This record gives sequence, C-alpha cells and structure tokens, in this order.
Amino acid sequence: MAAGAPRVFVSHLSGVAVFDPNGDQVGRVRDLVAMLRVGRRPPRLLGIVVEVAGRRLIFLPMTRVTGVESGQVITTGVVNLRRFEQRPTERLVLGELLDRRVTLVETGEQVTVLDVAIQQLPARRDWEIDKVFVRRGKSGALRRKGETLTVEWSAVTGFSLEEHGQGAENLVATFEQLRPADLANVMHHLSPKRRAEVAAALDDDRLADVLEELPDDDQVEILGKLKDERAADVLEAMDPDDAADLLSELPEEDKERLLTLMQPDDAADVRRLLSYEERTAGGLMTTEPIVLRPDATVADALARVRQQDLSPALAAQVYVCRPPDETPTGKYLGTVHFQRLLREPPFALVSSVVDSDLKPLPPDASLPSVTSFLAAYNMVAAPVVDDSGSLLGAVTVDDVLDHLLPDDWRETEFHGPEGVPDGRH
Repeated sequence: MAAGAPRVFVSHLSGVAVFDPNGDQVGRVRDLVAMLRVGRRPPRLLGIVVEVAGRRLIFLPMTRVTGVESGQVITTGVVNLRRFEQRPTERLVLGELLDRRVTLVETGEQVTVLDVAIQQLPARRDWEIDKVFVRRGKSGALRRKGETLTVEWSAVTGFSLEEHGQGAENLVATFEQLRPADLANVMHHLSPKRRAEVAAALDDDRLADVLEELPDDDQVEILGKLKDERAADVLEAMDPDDAADLLSELPEEDKERLLTLMQPDDAADVRRLLSYEERTAGGLMTTEPIVLRPDATVADALARVRQQDLSPALAAQVYVCRPPDETPTGKYLGTVHFQRLLREPPFALVSSVVDSDLKPLPPDASLPSVTSFLAAYNMVAAPVVDDSGSLLGAVTVDDVLDHLLPDDWRETEFHGPEGVPDGRH
C-alpha cells in the first residue's frame, strides 16, 4: 500500500489470497500479528499469518508486503516456510483483539471491538493499527442495537488486559466462509481461552463439523468446557462414528453422563459403535448410510444422494435392504453405485440394478482388511453386514485414512527451508 493510501480494516483481509512477485499464489491470510506498545502508542503490525499448502501456518513479515489492495496481498523476496509460532509479546489481531471489551478514555464507557484498521506509515515500510471500530452497548444480543463509531487507537484502553468472558461473534463472522477443516486449523492455533470462546459462539452444527476435524486433545478440551446439555447436543449433531471416537477419549463416568443426556436414538447408535473394537469395520463405520427398500425408484435414490449434508463418500452409493430402513436393517440385498443410478431411467426400481456380487464386510474385519477391500474394488465406502444379514453401517475412505495416517497428521505439515529470517526482531 503506498503512503497516504486508505486504511484497511482487518476483517476484510481474512481469507484474502497472498501472491508472490511472479503472480503465483502463496497462500491465504488467516490472521495478523501485532505487538502492543507502552502507553497509548498504536501497536506495530509485525506481519501476517498465512496458510499455505497442507494447512501449514507461516509468518510473513510486513517488511515483505508490497501491496494490500484489490482483495489481495502482494509479497516480495523469499518466503520463510517454517511453521508460525506466536511469541509471548505478540497478539493475533483477528483471534485476540476482535470482540474484546475496551473502555473509551474520554467517557469511561465500555464498548465492544468489532474491527481494527491498519495503515502504512508515510515514507516507511512499517505498519500500525491506527483505528478501532467499536459498538456501544452491552455485549451479547443487545449489542447489535448500539451505536457504532470509529475512534483512534489512543481513544480506547484495555487491550493489554487479560479479559475473561471475551465474546467471539465477530471473529466467527470473519471466518464464516471457511470450510470446517480450515476453521479447525484456525482454532487449533488459538489459545485455550480463545478457543473456548469461539466454540461457545458457534452453533451446534458448525461446532460439530469443526470438532470432527480437530485433533483428539482439542476435541476433549472443547467438549469439557461446554455445559453438559450443550455437549450432548453437539455430540448428537456429529456423525455417530466421530461422536463415538470422541467419547472413547473421555473417562467412563463422563462418557456415560453425556450418553444419558443424548436423545435415545442417537445414543443407541453411538453405544453400538463403542461396543466394537476401534480398528475394525464396526468401529470405523457410520450408522447413517443411505438405505432404500427394494421398491424404491432410481428417482428416489437420486433425491437422497442430493442431500446437502451428505459427505461425498456416503453419497457415492445407496444400500438396498428389506425393512426396517434404519440400521441395523432387515436383510441386506446389495449396493447401487451413483454412476449406475445416472445411467438408469428415473422410474426403474433400485432392486433391478442392485450389485449383489460384492461381498460385504463383517463388523470384526480388521483395518488392513477394510483397506484392502476398498483398494481392490476401487470403492470409497463399503457396507458392513452382520451374521444375520442386516446392514449395520458403512465404512468410508475418509475414516480409514484417519486411522492410517499418523496420530498427529492434522498438526504435521511439510517442512520448508530453514534459516530464513522472519523479520520479528
């Protein structure tokens, strides 16, 4: 940004693409790093947290930023690909400053920070946070009715204090377009306090999706900070297999208490999954595949496949069974693959196009057996059927990969070149 150019509000930078001088995309902005200073001097902006391939977070010094305009950030020079680690003197602008309650110096009134603006200093490459966009009124629902105003950084105080009960609505709104896996990556790098506040601000379905993408330790930490009733609601919103995996990490007393608070049908599915060994087809499967009766039509099957909340793996095929339709079902008759559905007339019965040659997996099939099955038949999901012929669920390739990759795969990124200064001196 050239000297004298308009200031930029940081919420507009979330998710913005970062390009090198050749026009190749380096990654996307996930946060900004600032250092608070003594007195009322505006904080110095040190750099940008950029998410690169593999969800790795790196630090891009502001001295290497040549432009922040037209919905993009332009950088110059060599990019240090070492993983970003926040230092004690640093503050994450999006993660820690937004939603904070601060005080107007002139009136002593408490206000809520909705956004902050950055600007490059004239004739220098340094950047500062110079403006704060705030809302008057109490935090929470009533806050939305308060007056908003933009003030100088020096006109407010309270950023340097550790705040308890800091809201997260504006931070959540900043990241609302992120996929669950990307938001999970952002939350993983927040402090435990801020992570709990963001979790509290997410609705149950969104939090359930994010929890499924977090490392086990983060899942247990977040769930433990929710009230029991809400924790049960979030577990109900999770895929049963993911909920079972999470509950298996808890002490027996906590697990049983949450299962008791869940809806009986949801709890029954999770209890059934918990009864299987972890690295078996029964322990890996989801209990909610697409199940159709033999007299359902291709049109019925396509309508079910089109449901938005289905994962691609579960939408790849439907399972034809005799009643009851819920797992465990009546007799399993076979599978109809999505591509086959597209080739058949809408009025055709699924029973007429079912693939009954492929032998299903037993619930005690080992992880290597499940992996071999998917690889041998080029499948993204496989039916799991018990000795009586009832469909119990389906194992999807994403669940198999979760168990084949190292335990810390969500935290392990590729290693970039070492020894490149990061400019944070």
